[in-house]
Amino acid sequence: MDLKNLNNLVELFFFRFESQKDRKKILLSSLKEPKKNYNWEETFRFIKKLSAELKSYVNKGDRCLLISENRPEWFISDLSIMLSGSITVPAYTTYAERDYEYIINDCKPSVIFISNTEQFNKVKNIIKSKNFIKKIFSFEKLENVNENEYQNINNLFFELKIDNNIPKTEINRKDPACIIYTSGTQGNPKGVVLSHGGILNNCEGAIEILEPLIKKDQTRFLTWLPLSHSYEHTVQFVQITVSARIFYAESIEKLIKNMNDCSPEIMTAVPRFYQNLYQKINASFSKAKGVKKMLVQKMLSLGLKKIKKEPLNFIEKIQDVILEKIVRKKIKAQFGGSLKTFVSGGGALDKQVGFFLNAIGLPTLQGYGLTETSPVVSCNPINDIRVETVGPPFKGNKVKIAEDGEILVKGENVMLGYWNNKEETDKVLRDGWLHTGDIGVFENNYLKITDRKKDILITPGGDNISPLKIENELVNSELVDQAIVYGDNKPYLVALLVLNNEKKTITDEEIEFEVEKINKKLSKIENIKKFFIISEKFSIENGMLTPTLKLKRYKIINNYKKEFEKLY
Repeated sequence: MDLKNLNNLVELFFFRFESQKDRKKILLSSLKEPKKNYNWEETFRFIKKLSAELKSYVNKGDRCLLISENRPEWFISDLSIMLSGSITVPAYTTYAERDYEYIINDCKPSVIFISNTEQFNKVKNIIKSKNFIKKIFSFEKLENVNENEYQNINNLFFELKIDNNIPKTEINRKDPACIIYTSGTQGNPKGVVLSHGGILNNCEGAIEILEPLIKKDQTRFLTWLPLSHSYEHTVQFVQITVSARIFYAESIEKLIKNMNDCSPEIMTAVPRFYQNLYQKINASFSKAKGVKKMLVQKMLSLGLKKIKKEPLNFIEKIQDVILEKIVRKKIKAQFGGSLKTFVSGGGALDKQVGFFLNAIGLPTLQGYGLTETSPVVSCNPINDIRVETVGPPFKGNKVKIAEDGEILVKGENVMLGYWNNKEETDKVLRDGWLHTGDIGVFENNYLKITDRKKDILITPGGDNISPLKIENELVNSELVDQAIVYGDNKPYLVALLVLNNEKKTITDEEIEFEVEKINKKLSKIENIKKFFIISEKFSIENGMLTPTLKLKRYKIINNYKKEFEKLY
């Protein structure tokens, strides 16, 4: 199948549906509800039926907001929205109420898809006054809500028989497929408009990377990163491309259990997961004694030599084959026993973690990308992993390094622009080149990220956070005069605070209470967990403010690096 010949993502699904020899083969499986499985035919018919119903409420180009945890209905709704000619707007279930309000006001959805009562309660007060919202669809019965006010999509599925004829689509590659909101440096999230062709282009690059790992029968993928994240959203279409079986995990807490439940062969995740894995396995290794300890140490040292491309002598090769069977095989068994590779994206993977996982027989391919690039720019291939890099660029996108070291990207995978925001679009898209804000170099065609230009924090969970948004909340408090938020690639956020001199005496308890109050206005990932206070204000005189009174963020962070790091 040549992805270049497809017009849109729905065609991709239809093409794969037609190629199935057995359409009763399971496609979507919920590990939270083990009895909830959808085969290819059921999924196809559900998409057709839901799309036909949706067309009563939308015109081409209308937006449909989708608020749900990962589950089979997410996949079905996403494809149904696209088939109807409208645009999917995924939203995190962890957003604060005002984030939902901003997104709803910004994209003005005609329809809202909501998973359950818990999620509906977060937006019910917002949507009351929005006359542009024509319909609410749910995945479950909504408690204490009049049944006339919404439609449960599962009732639609059983209402009517649908044929297996492939519907025609009038969607081209340049049409928007989704708007994914990502944190902007000015505080409010920006809606990244991704095209059908951009995501198809990304799938093309991904297939080239995964081809050596894909078997003829169904490859098993485990999905847990939120589908509202551009990374996992695109992975969904990679899974369709290879006719995979998709398992939806229960939660991050149950991830290892879920890996044993479904024995995945490929799993995409973010650095936080791999850091946790590293800590757990390392802790287990440190408890080993005697012969077991010796075997573990030898396995690690030989594994590190291999991943660092240092040659093994004849004896070491024999030792490595034996250790593969008696040590690495047991490690793999803890994760279902079938894992061929992890793929890491959404943030920087610590090189120590990368070397460790590859050395113990859990191949981990680090990639690089942005929501604005659909999202992958580059990724390490399985047959030539270079841990300290993010791999060679995907075919279909051009990557170059600007004079100041910034990574620039051009290609079909680059976003159409920010929704309703020409000013911000023009800042990053110039002459067709996306200015990523990241600094990098090429080493033998492998891209290496060396620094970040933009004021965005990326968590180990792959979330983009605007520090300015949180800092604005902090300095809006009458107790706080200046603030810097810190936490790039850290497990949580911390802050440096300069208190208001006019408030003569502020107790530690008062300031803790104030920070907690501010945290309630923010989403969970934006919460400040710890802070420290300094007495000297930032000024032009001490070199901490620019002439236009902007904080010199990097200078301040470098000055107080030790104090920040003590909070972890």
